[in-house]
Amino acid sequence: MPQSDDTALILVVDDEPEIESLYRLRFRKQIASGAYQLHFALGGMEALDVVKKHPEIEIVLCDINMPGMDGLTLLPKLLELSSILQVVMVSAYGDMPNIRQAMNQGAYDFLTKPINFEDLKKTIEKTKKNVQLAKQARISKELEERNANLLELDQLKTLFFTNISHEIRTPLTAILATTEQIKAAPDTWIEKGIPIIERNGHRLLDLVNQVMELRKLESGKPVEVQLFQGDVISFVQYLLEPFQPQLEHKYIQLNIQNDLPDLIMDFDPEKLTIIFSNLISNAIKFTPAGGEITVAMKAQAAALQLSVSDTGIGIPAADLAFVFDRFFRAASFSDEGGTGIGLSLTKELVELLGGEISANSQEGEGSSFIVQLPIRREAEPINIEQLKKTTPSVRPVQESIAFWGPNDERPRLLIVEDNIDIAQYLRSCLENEFLVHIAWNGHEGIEVAVENVPDIIISDVMMPVKNGYELCDALKTNPATSHIPIILLTAKADEGSRLEGLEKGADAYLAKPFNRKELNIRVRKLLELRKNLQLHYSSIINHPSGPAEVRNQEDAFLWNVRKTVEEHIDEENFGIAELCRAIGVSRTQLHRKIKALTNVSTSLYLRAIRMERAKKLLLETDLNISQVSYEVGFSDPKYFSSKFREHFGERPSDLRKS
Repeated sequence: MPQSDDTALILVVDDEPEIESLYRLRFRKQIASGAYQLHFALGGMEALDVVKKHPEIEIVLCDINMPGMDGLTLLPKLLELSSILQVVMVSAYGDMPNIRQAMNQGAYDFLTKPINFEDLKKTIEKTKKNVQLAKQARISKELEERNANLLELDQLKTLFFTNISHEIRTPLTAILATTEQIKAAPDTWIEKGIPIIERNGHRLLDLVNQVMELRKLESGKPVEVQLFQGDVISFVQYLLEPFQPQLEHKYIQLNIQNDLPDLIMDFDPEKLTIIFSNLISNAIKFTPAGGEITVAMKAQAAALQLSVSDTGIGIPAADLAFVFDRFFRAASFSDEGGTGIGLSLTKELVELLGGEISANSQEGEGSSFIVQLPIRREAEPINIEQLKKTTPSVRPVQESIAFWGPNDERPRLLIVEDNIDIAQYLRSCLENEFLVHIAWNGHEGIEVAVENVPDIIISDVMMPVKNGYELCDALKTNPATSHIPIILLTAKADEGSRLEGLEKGADAYLAKPFNRKELNIRVRKLLELRKNLQLHYSSIINHPSGPAEVRNQEDAFLWNVRKTVEEHIDEENFGIAELCRAIGVSRTQLHRKIKALTNVSTSLYLRAIRMERAKKLLLETDLNISQVSYEVGFSDPKYFSSKFREHFGERPSDLRKS
């Protein structure tokens, strides 16, 4: 029987056996030419079986009144099977209530008995056209969904390549920067620089290996598993060693829960290294300073259970089900660094080894990742010490970090960077000119900056907890810190990222790997700009005296201070503590802000406001000197006169003589 795209594929459902011969007789020409292809069913259940067997059926001619399952019951079941199926109901003319109900349930058309086959032919042709429209609509919807999926995949891959670029640029920066340091001062840097280069070289190799592993898995090519039999407990403990410095730098407590002195089993050292390193790296990345990470190992039945738990930021409930999906990164992980493949690759490798991995998390409280690996003893035994030698483990050089002290007058620099090597390199570049403090993520950086108000900040962009953009936005919108120059340092060197950083208020934007000379020039120029700002605000006269003169946050801050002092200017006991309470800042914040903007202490600044008011009163009113001193908060006129002369270089009485 010939069939083409124009063939009408029809199912006739009727409990009268002679219907089939009648239809075949009436439509013999259409059947012979391939215009119609007919199927028949004597009842509802048989009709459902036919449609399931022949999903290509497009038109159903269905009798309403049938025993067992009538047409009204069959209709919704048919429509569930196909989105393009068109059902024409057949019934006696007097059965209009049932026909109306069928139309309300989704029937396309109806015919009345006795059937007029010319009308039936026209109905079939009309229904066939509607089937074509339904097909086109479905194809359009599928294309739209496919395009949307392709667009989403394209965006995810773009994000992936952006992040892998960041991950590659960071160790490259450490390698190039350390090489530069060794060239400049070989005696100082050769010993501590080589481990940094070696460690970051291994990091680059690890990134390349992870991408290649993922590519193999994605392409469907077989990935080789190399199993060795040895003490897996000792090997996991060895894998923990390189992470100790990161834990110490972030003051993270590591807890190891292990009731097994040893466990001999088959495992793939390379893949177990990737699995464990990804899990422990994530835990460190998303656990704030002072938190805890717990690594637990125990044997359950015929499986090793290895879990890594943290007290970090956790994963939102809506994202938890997707954390192992390719390229997926939870909202709380956005812009934190990382490629978006770590957990996906981890899951692929765990399953390749015949195991399972699961995740539990409570947002704001922490996460746990549990790996189950089968315990088998079939592979070739290997000495675990020999295995360690073939699995590089390079510890970062331990160096102390300078913290701000009360008696050091050097400018204060805050470095916000989650990579130890980069943070230490930045410190080495600038520690002679600055007193340096290091924060390990954006959240910690914001807290340190708000509490201590540094003179300048250098911050990475892609960090856990809060990224550099969020740090910049938070500090630039805070009156206590809005004046601080911020340099954003990142591997996201595209124009869009640069513009986003500048939009958040960043004063400069440097791409990794950066040039040390350029960094020093940027820092110097920003400090020169701050000195120009101090010159502008060095006189009370240059400060805004009302809202109309406020042009930026610095104007607003100084106007608020001035307005508050002037409101209490006749109060002798209204000092720094009272001003801090009135405007809602700490003593440190007020002092650092005033010093940064005016280059004078807070006490001198408040006295200057009182003296400016006193001068105005002396020139514009008939108040005597004692009265003026009381008006500006001095109970002792002699002391007032002394301070007035100290401030202006002349006595109050000299103004009255003139």
